[in-house]
Amino acid sequence: MTSLISRPTGPARPRRTDSRPRPRLPLAVVASAGGVLAALGPLAVCLVLGVVGWFLADAGSHGQPSDGLRVGATAWLMGHGSGVSVEGVRLTVVPLGVTLLAAWSTWRAGLRVGHLVSGHGPDADGIEDGERDWTVPVAVALLTAGYAVTGIVTASLAATRASSPGTGGVVTWSLLLGVLVALPALAIGSGRAAIWVAGAPPSLVESVRTARRVLRTWLVVALAAFLLSFALDLGTAANVMSQLHSGAGDVVIVVLVSLLLLPNAVAFSGAYLAGPGFTVGAGTLVSPSVVVLGPLPMFPMLAALPDAGEPPAWTVALVALPVLVAALAAARAQQVAPTLRWEEGALRGCVGGALAAVAFAILSGLAGGAVGPGRMREVTPLAGDVLVQCLTTFGLGGLLGGLVMTAWQRRAARAGDAH
Repeated sequence: MTSLISRPTGPARPRRTDSRPRPRLPLAVVASAGGVLAALGPLAVCLVLGVVGWFLADAGSHGQPSDGLRVGATAWLMGHGSGVSVEGVRLTVVPLGVTLLAAWSTWRAGLRVGHLVSGHGPDADGIEDGERDWTVPVAVALLTAGYAVTGIVTASLAATRASSPGTGGVVTWSLLLGVLVALPALAIGSGRAAIWVAGAPPSLVESVRTARRVLRTWLVVALAAFLLSFALDLGTAANVMSQLHSGAGDVVIVVLVSLLLLPNAVAFSGAYLAGPGFTVGAGTLVSPSVVVLGPLPMFPMLAALPDAGEPPAWTVALVALPVLVAALAAARAQQVAPTLRWEEGALRGCVGGALAAVAFAILSGLAGGAVGPGRMREVTPLAGDVLVQCLTTFGLGGLLGGLVMTAWQRRAARAGDAH
């Protein structure tokens, strides 16, 4: 892959011998098959879990194994935004655990397909000479098409009279996975990403890396907050399970469902820590400033919710948490890639924080949806308010972190020069 990564120096640039692996299969076959396999991997996991859940439910005395397969396929489809109508009730919540599994599978498939198609198209010399390289865009389009077709076929096979998954959401989410996951994976696997990054402004590259670190740190903090809150009210969750008269098999099923919804809970927790909060039904609000609750479903994860009424006084201090997290993350990112320019440090931190805010707001919007009829059709983080709040707090925190780290690095550089 050296011909794709290295760049020639000097006024005269001789043509190098292309050392990329020769393509053995047509690009269309490799990319399309990669999309199908990327979809089938998580689908197989969901099918197995569906059969296991069917068996654990009264030792499989209800229904047939095909019912378990259908439930697993429906879960996979819901992880792709299909939603499902059950006896006229529309459920639109997306189990982000399934989505993350699908994204990981798509990423691995994209890397493999990118390696296999790296020999197609011009090499680095040809690209620098102005030759158009359509290898990655065409491969992404074909991989996405194979993924979407698999989803449409699965939706048609899983549909019954009582429930009918939608196909529009599956196609839309397949496109999102193709653009957001398969595209960078293919670019990295084929070696094109190195060429693209080499030609991009360094400030933009470092800002994206800062945004990734800010978002990752914020999600870790949100996960820790959710787990701590759930652990403090673990007795309430146990009480819910006892009231449901759940057996060992039912407990295992509830644990599996909770794991699939854990990323959703992290997004809700992050929206709460950011300030705007979320709703758990029409006319409700859970935020650091006020908690208004109504009747809730008997689900153990809801034990992590704070008590209704006026929150404790210390929750007001949570307004500083996003600023602190963004500042620490931006400082850490700049520690890895130092700079002595004030404007560079400020730009990296502020832009990186803003990009992280947009990414988290999108994640918050995807985490909610309808989980039942009536008032339970509105269970979602306040994504619009989260975007506005996080743009301010993450941007300010990233700016402070970048400036503080720049000052520290300038001082260290002067000390080194004096020594």
